[in-house]
Amino acid sequence: MPGYWAPLSGTLEPGESQEDALVREVQEEVGLAVTPLAKVWESTAAGGDYVLHWWTADASAGEVTADPREVSETRWVTPAEFLALQPIFAGDREFFAEVLPRL
Repeated sequence: MPGYWAPLSGTLEPGESQEDALVREVQEEVGLAVTPLAKVWESTAAGGDYVLHWWTADASAGEVTADPREVSETRWVTPAEFLALQPIFAGDREFFAEVLPRL
C-alpha cells in the first residue's frame, strides 16, 4: 500500500515453504541474505483476505539495496520508532506494541 510504513512482506509461491519465501522476499525487496530463526505470530490482514505469518530472521550478509519497484524507502528502526511512524497498519501496530516486546 503506497505511503504506508510496513515490515517486509510477500506471498508464498506454489510449493514454497514459509522459510524459503522469507529468504526470497527479503533478498528481492532489500538485497539482504537472511536466515529464518522462528515463526513468532500469525495475524489476519486488514481486509481479512489472507493470513500473515510473522518471522524473526538473522540478516547475515548483504547491503540494504531497496528494489524501487517494491520499496520506496527503508530505515532501521526500534519498535518504539516504528510505532511513531505514520501511517502504519493496525496489525503491524499490534505486532510491534504487543507481540515483539514479549519475544
